[in-house]
Amino acid sequence: MRRIVQVMLVIAIVIDIAYWAIWFTDRDILASSHRSAYYEFENAFPLADLWLGLACLGALVTLTRRTPMALFWILCAGSAGMYLFGMDLLYDLEHGIFTSGGGGAVEAGIVGMTLVFSLTALRYGWSRRSELLGTADPHLS
Repeated sequence: MRRIVQVMLVIAIVIDIAYWAIWFTDRDILASSHRSAYYEFENAFPLADLWLGLACLGALVTLTRRTPMALFWILCAGSAGMYLFGMDLLYDLEHGIFTSGGGGAVEAGIVGMTLVFSLTALRYGWSRRSELLGTADPHLS
């Protein structure tokens, strides 16, 4: 399961970087709406997504090194993802984004992946907290 979480972390980092690179260079590829309120909403996310990306990077590095800080970073990544999921889902539902064509489908995919990633990270971290902290009794394994 550790490898799966590590792969998910890499994918999350790549998607985060790719999304914002595309958004700031050719946002029509991703835009689900062309209203100024939508652009203002999306433009409020880079800092939060940067935090998510840094938390994912911290989780990836500490999981790979098998250090106790892995629990902290994986829980940070999972909770940051849940917060972003909640913000995106509510906005998208309130403004009909999911039904706005190709951009809406992309947005629905991102929202869905964010939920799956976040729940997986939180469940993995919490259910393996003793192992991640290095306090698991090896005789019980």
